Amino acid sequence: LCHGKDREGYANDHAPSLKSKQLLQSGVPHSILRPMSYGRVGTAMSGYLDEVGGPLTLDEAWDLTYWLFWQENHERLRLSENPVVGDISKGDELYAKHCTECHGKNGEGVNAPALANPSALAHNKDEFIRYTIREGRDGTPMQAWKTTLSSYEIDSLTAFLRSKADGWNDSKPVLRAIPTKGQYILNPDGDDPEFQLKDNMYVMAADLNAALESGKRLMLMDTRVPSVWQRAHIKGSNPMPYYTNVDDVVADLPKDVTIVAYCSCPRAASDYLVRQLRERGFNNTMTMYEGVFGWMNLGFPVMRAEGLEAAKTRK
Repeated sequence: LCHGKDREGYANDHAPSLKSKQLLQSGVPHSILRPMSYGRVGTAMSGYLDEVGGPLTLDEAWDLTYWLFWQENHERLRLSENPVVGDISKGDELYAKHCTECHGKNGEGVNAPALANPSALAHNKDEFIRYTIREGRDGTPMQAWKTTLSSYEIDSLTAFLRSKADGWNDSKPVLRAIPTKGQYILNPDGDDPEFQLKDNMYVMAADLNAALESGKRLMLMDTRVPSVWQRAHIKGSNPMPYYTNVDDVVADLPKDVTIVAYCSCPRAASDYLVRQLRERGFNNTMTMYEGVFGWMNLGFPVMRAEGLEAAKTRK
């Protein structure tokens, strides 16, 4: 859905290639296993390990990691565990000059991965970062900088990126209970919303928020991996991940209630599920256009992992 049918990447959300020679040579196993298992906080990459709410056991995550490796059959490199020492201030200058267009001024990611992401920095050792800068990634926009930057400059850029780590560690969260069938419908005694859809598919976040605030009757489906629903979600939403076998759940879904799906792609996962529901006669289904990150950026409230509702900031 995001990384492409043939693992080529960039199908949605600028998700990276999973067949790049440099990634598979240097990233197996842990630089692939860990983000697959725990996700990337603040990005569309969800955690797929069952202990954080995903669908995979640890054995299955290991199997998928090595399946990706075996599909390309590249020679595996053994990278040093030693920290890379460099001039952080020089690295800051180099980053501002060469990296912001794709990776963002603050490392947040624009059309390339977020480099200041705390989970990414926790998952990847210095030598993996340095190797990626030096060798680039085949089949992606990431060029090899070894012909442009000196070893000193690459070390400095690596040290600068490492300096953005904030001590984030993987931990097993306390999982909240998944809503049951009887909790699917919000405001069951309310009036039905009358949304004006964009392209006969999309409801805008502001219209959805207004419907929720006025007590309209509807069902919210969070189509992301449940591990990220556990971190933050729109209040009252039900996890219904995009990989759900729709035929297994349609009997529990109401056809006479408006169903709004959302994801963080901002729309790919939701569209995928909504189209399947429409094929099965659920015509009053739609996707929230902006996705959950757009929802939050507009200042609309979400429930966070600690169970607190974030304050609405939009005026």
